[in-house]
Amino acid sequence: MEAKKLQFEEKCPRALPGMPMMILLILIYLAGLAAVIYGGILMEENEASVGGIIFFVTGIVYLCLGWIPFMGLKILKPQEAMVLTLFGRYIGTLREEGFYYVNPFVSSVAPPDTDVSSGAILAKTTFTKSNQIAVNRKISLKAISLNNAKQKINDLLGNPVEIGIVVIWRVVNTAKAVFNVDNYKEYLSIQADAALRNIVRMYPYDVSAEGDEKSLRGSSREICERIREDLQSKVDIAGIEIIEARITYLAYAPEIAAAMLQRQQATAIIDARKMIVDGAVGMVEMALAKLSENNIVVLDDERKAAMVSNLLVVLCGNRDAQPVVNSGSLY
Repeated sequence: MEAKKLQFEEKCPRALPGMPMMILLILIYLAGLAAVIYGGILMEENEASVGGIIFFVTGIVYLCLGWIPFMGLKILKPQEAMVLTLFGRYIGTLREEGFYYVNPFVSSVAPPDTDVSSGAILAKTTFTKSNQIAVNRKISLKAISLNNAKQKINDLLGNPVEIGIVVIWRVVNTAKAVFNVDNYKEYLSIQADAALRNIVRMYPYDVSAEGDEKSLRGSSREICERIREDLQSKVDIAGIEIIEARITYLAYAPEIAAAMLQRQQATAIIDARKMIVDGAVGMVEMALAKLSENNIVVLDDERKAAMVSNLLVVLCGNRDAQPVVNSGSLY
């Protein structure tokens, strides 16, 4: 039964062209004014004129109530929609831009405008003595960006990270958006936070030196796609389409940022040292091979070890080497 209640689908209401109906209503209103004048003239000529009384009273009544038919005139701009209800029953949605005339007793339904970044509700309404009545409220069909505040979430390794996303979305089913959830903008904001938290905790902030798994920093495209898919599955009930999700901010939380920076620096230094040592060993190998190949000098194992040691000190040192020239014999 619950699933059936949530299956609201859009339908098109019966609507007439607005301009001809507006002209007709103006002419009828002018006819009511003319009836009042004509009835007054007849009553002035003959106080007991029944026709004059009927014309006068009918004209006065229509002048008092003639504004009601004008409430059926509706104007829609491009990428706007109006959800219409008649005495609480959904009768359809106007989606195409234009000037329409519908039943003057229908009312347009839409949730209050919500600033999801601060949670403040900005309702565009008119106030009567005791009730708050929404008049001609419309739903935007344009692509809208949702930029929630940054969240602090623990990644796969338990490190707290701060992350923020922007979600591009639009309403594709106005009936679901209005009737299935209380406020589809607030609903989307909450679900975006939940989807972000659910996906981020499955990945580390960064991959280890020997690992090739996906990470928040290195695989943002794949992670954003997973966030979009997870969020889309949650907001289908609200008639919303998620066009795109992107990470806008990603950093370690302040309490561990300094320690993680030192760790990254140490990792970079180690990687650089490994590269230097690999290059130095290759150069020493090449030097010994060239000396032996060209018979420039014959070295025993002890002299080779000394030469390797000296070359490695020179090639791997942090500072420029200060050579000592030996002006004596070879040995």
